[in-house]
Amino acid sequence: MTIGGIISALVVGLIIGALGRLVLPGRQSIPVWLTMAIGVAAALLGTVIARAVGMADTAGIDWTELALQIALAAAGVAATVGIMGRRSATSSRI
Repeated sequence: MTIGGIISALVVGLIIGALGRLVLPGRQSIPVWLTMAIGVAAALLGTVIARAVGMADTAGIDWTELALQIALAAAGVAATVGIMGRRSATSSRI
């Protein structure tokens, strides 16, 4: 993988993470770097799943793959917020 590929994966991950965060209602109290990491993971996992089921080879923009990546990012952000929320609630009781 080239430097350009790594930079483009980070940019796409940031965009996917931000879109995943935007589709969730309410305020998410997680850092931007964590949103970006979730977005990168969701983008990679979404691409793997799309290729496995044959959705990735279309002419033009792969809207279904993009929707899958955003849904995975939203699920990842929601799960992270849930875990971090429980962790901070538990630590505040101690």
